[in-house]
Amino acid sequence: MNKIQILPDHLINQIAAGEVVERPANALKEIVENSLDAGATHISVEIAGGGIKLLRVSDNGAGMHADDLPLALSRHATSKIKNLSDLEHVRSMGFRGEGLASIASVSRLTLTSRTADTAHAHQIRAEDGVLSAVSAAAHPIGTTLEVCELFFNTPARRKFLKSENTEYAHCATMLERLALANPQVAFSLKNNGKSVFSYPAQSLAERVAAIMGAEFQAACLPVDSGENVLRVHGFVAKPTFSKGKSDNQFCFVNNRFVRDKVILHAVKQAYRDVLHNQMTPAFVLFLEIPPELVDVNVHPTKTEIRFRDSQAVHQLIFHSLNKVLADTRADLTDSVGNASEILQERISGEPASISNGETLVWGQTDFSGSLKTSSLNHQKVSPANYSAFRAPQQRSLSLRERQAAMNTYAELYRDDDELTAWEHTRLPETHITQIIESTEEKTEKPDYPLGFALAQLLGIYILAQTADGLILVDMHAAAERVNYEKMKAARLSGSLKAQMLLIPMTFAASHEERAVAAEYADLLRDYGLALADLGDGQLAVQSVPAMLGKANAAELARDVLRELMAVGSSQVIEQYENQILSTMACHGSVRAGRQLTQPEMNALLRDMEATPRSNQCNHGRPTWVRIGLADLDALFLRGQ
Repeated sequence: MNKIQILPDHLINQIAAGEVVERPANALKEIVENSLDAGATHISVEIAGGGIKLLRVSDNGAGMHADDLPLALSRHATSKIKNLSDLEHVRSMGFRGEGLASIASVSRLTLTSRTADTAHAHQIRAEDGVLSAVSAAAHPIGTTLEVCELFFNTPARRKFLKSENTEYAHCATMLERLALANPQVAFSLKNNGKSVFSYPAQSLAERVAAIMGAEFQAACLPVDSGENVLRVHGFVAKPTFSKGKSDNQFCFVNNRFVRDKVILHAVKQAYRDVLHNQMTPAFVLFLEIPPELVDVNVHPTKTEIRFRDSQAVHQLIFHSLNKVLADTRADLTDSVGNASEILQERISGEPASISNGETLVWGQTDFSGSLKTSSLNHQKVSPANYSAFRAPQQRSLSLRERQAAMNTYAELYRDDDELTAWEHTRLPETHITQIIESTEEKTEKPDYPLGFALAQLLGIYILAQTADGLILVDMHAAAERVNYEKMKAARLSGSLKAQMLLIPMTFAASHEERAVAAEYADLLRDYGLALADLGDGQLAVQSVPAMLGKANAAELARDVLRELMAVGSSQVIEQYENQILSTMACHGSVRAGRQLTQPEMNALLRDMEATPRSNQCNHGRPTWVRIGLADLDALFLRGQ
């Protein structure tokens, strides 16, 4: 008697359903993607019982002919591909031909559809995988697919589902992903008879704002690498907006939502020195790539993909985001977009008050202390002169004042021997003078987004005034970023020097690590890292970058090889070096309690305006916030 038997089709479909239809949200994805492939411009979704009791999707797409209805519910029947060449160039969302068949095998399903060239619609039903005869029905042009009692015939599978609320949440999230990828399509959702959302056809920016929220819209930065063979575009949040969770991260490849380690790694690397290590960035990114350069046939759910050239994808995303994040500085974008909201939260809705003109009390917090005010612009605040104080005449610093500011600011670091060498990398004084003179010739009133320093608060913050509000600067965080960027620029201006090890460091390496070391040998030498294969599963580190001479050579090599294996490129050495530079910048920057002169404070403000990524320090904390005059008036109930 044969032990090997051919499984019946119904059981095959149920096994496939375990891969394709893990939960109601997966069934919803398969159905809505079919609607998108049919050219629908409006898709309505109704859910009951978390999608377990009911999933109903209606669209105004092309519809299906009566003869196609049984085939649509049959396994491996599809209109998307015909041969292997079609599979390699597939652009449709679905192509396997097993989604609807899998759903039909574990539910009670009704499919109703009508095309533009037919007088009426046709309908077919399926229960436990058994199809009914096709019958006439009333329905507008398009398709409605209704799925009832999902997993009713596989109770073991149904036990693995979560609560109805949890399953509904997964369905809503899945639909939002599809809506994000297709802003030109109108989407609506009802849950247990109640309307949840209704998005009209709109632009990508409008759809992102509708789904991601007003906070993300206010704090997002547009990204676009430009039209090319590969293109990445979308929106990323400012580092100061980012949350401690990853539910606001959306990656789309050719409009298909994916979870890909290459893309996520590139994003992480772009944010590596502007984001706190406990935070994750928020983003909506779209990668457009020729279909032959990406394999979407890796997993039945199609959320996992494989790139033919992962290094090219990684570099495109990293450099595109890095360029945008480098522009997070005062003259291009605000540091914290919701400063007034944060301020209101901190004071718990209590009005602010000033006592004796010296102590500022917000809620239960006492900020009393000495204010180091400058000899210029120093005046006592009183009701009599408030109107003059709220809109002072702004003037440009003279050439002498600006030159003095730069000179005195440089003196902050002359006591630090380690940083003295880095300070010499700054522009020569004669060149600085030329820049200043050139600026004065072009305009009498240059634009200074961070305004001019008024005072130093508690030896920690710089208070600066602009034409329309108040700027608060964390002087240590700001100086740390300025010094850090100067050090990085100085390092990049010269070649990476290698330091030969007197005794090569050997370590046990896997087959994959040895293969990668051989494949990327030239690249590693460019980084100053030379590896030799000693055989018997051993690699030897012969040289390391000079700046990392004290680092664990074996650990460094392993980290680089591990990253090369994962994404085809590595920033490990740069990351190690940046950590050293960040530490140097932190220790060398002005400390809390250091009393600064007004030229020193103004020089720091000007440096911030010209320094990449200066809106946040090396650890991701904001370096400055703006409080507008309207926010200050609201705190003091003026005009109310």
